[in-house]
Amino acid sequence: MKKYDAVVIGAGNGGLVAAIRLLQGGAKTLVVEKHNLPGGFATSFRRGRFEFEASLHELNDFGTADNCGDVRTLFNELGVTDKIEWLQIPEAYRVISREENIDATMPFGVQAFIDKMESYVPGSRPSMEKFFALAEEIRSAQAYTNAQNGKVDSKYMVANYGNYVRCGSYSVNEVLDAIKMPKKAKDILNAYWCYLGAHCDDLSFIHYASMVIRYITRGAAMPKMRSHEISLALTERIRELGGEVWFNTEAVKILTDKDGAVSGVVLDDGRTIETRHVIANCAPHVVYGKMMDNVSEEIIKATNARKFAGRGFTMFLGLNKSADELGIENHNYFLYDTMDTAKQYDIMKKIATNEAQATVCLNRAYPECSPEGTCMMYFTTLYMDDDWANVKPEDYFKVKDMVAEKMIARFEKDTGSKIRDSIEEISVATPMTYARYCGHPQGDIYGYESQYWDGLTPRLLMMAEDHKTKGLRFAGGYSMRLSGYSSAYFSGDITGRQTVGDIKREG
Repeated sequence: MKKYDAVVIGAGNGGLVAAIRLLQGGAKTLVVEKHNLPGGFATSFRRGRFEFEASLHELNDFGTADNCGDVRTLFNELGVTDKIEWLQIPEAYRVISREENIDATMPFGVQAFIDKMESYVPGSRPSMEKFFALAEEIRSAQAYTNAQNGKVDSKYMVANYGNYVRCGSYSVNEVLDAIKMPKKAKDILNAYWCYLGAHCDDLSFIHYASMVIRYITRGAAMPKMRSHEISLALTERIRELGGEVWFNTEAVKILTDKDGAVSGVVLDDGRTIETRHVIANCAPHVVYGKMMDNVSEEIIKATNARKFAGRGFTMFLGLNKSADELGIENHNYFLYDTMDTAKQYDIMKKIATNEAQATVCLNRAYPECSPEGTCMMYFTTLYMDDDWANVKPEDYFKVKDMVAEKMIARFEKDTGSKIRDSIEEISVATPMTYARYCGHPQGDIYGYESQYWDGLTPRLLMMAEDHKTKGLRFAGGYSMRLSGYSSAYFSGDITGRQTVGDIKREG
């Protein structure tokens, strides 16, 4: 029996960062990962002569050396920034919506964004200036909250960040309506909603504005060698700090003592690892449903109260012509049926009706990412309900091909680019693929959905109450920072530092 101060289950983004924070805090740390590679979804794979990015469209809040974002600051503290070769994404996004006949390409930079919006929607400038001023106040308030580890002075908050407090309980659309933003400007601004997986009648304004201000002021970045380059850098750093990472090693049980506190981890080969602290980089549904005995009714109810967010479907194309030859103009596309996000959300519940997609051509950010004269694309959509559970096994491949066909047809029709005849490689991941690869329930790639009662702010404020089992904390897309690359890194940062504090308090 080996003994460690802490064991991290899962070498995904959150788990890797948590492990580094544990090691920096002096904790003897082991990471166990059932796959033979680190990263979880943060990886890449080869098909023919193409190396595809598995999931990352663009990394928010990284910035540059002279316009440093919070993720870059975190990576500097972790000691991994310089282990990765970075490139900048050229523009924010292009959004195309059929119902409203919108086709808008938006730039990075607040002033450039406002100017471009004014060109699309004359008269929108005052409301856009109000939005960005409010979003900047939200970012400052969050920085203060983080510096206080969530234990804020309410009087100071009201005095210095009054608008943050005022809009804290309102949705995106409620606040945009309050500042009298024209409908078309609101539609274009809300294009990022699918990155958070909740519609704008339900999504917290604070959460959305916080994301948008970071995108627009600091741009977006991408590792040249795909997200797997980040995973490898984090793993290398863990080993530099003296931590251990065991691949092809699955944790199957978390043991507790007579008082209900963590006492160890059982591996798939029967070995038991003694530890008082576990950080689980996986879903609480998996941990409490499969890995622990004698789970309390309170924990079961709290976990089941949460709603699974989007189930993933991604198609990867390797094309034997360049992006210029095919008329692919942009890096990041959002293709919607409607900019009524609640209506679009409902459309995305069913396989038969869902045709929305977020699509990337990495060559527009990094022309050399594929062989000369070729380009790569990946198309992603979310299913807001578990409709794939209704697909019969004998129909699985037929349905998968049907959805891929619809994605190609939609992109060609909406953008005018003709890609079908140039497909050299194609690979498709469905919710079943994601469920098998990372063990996520229903193939959910977005963690628990951000809802009014369970959004970013409530989760951050409820961290102490959510800590139900002594010695067990969570990192990754199912934890307090919700889904997304940046969020997963910050969740690992928070959880790792919290666990170091737990260990030190125990003496």
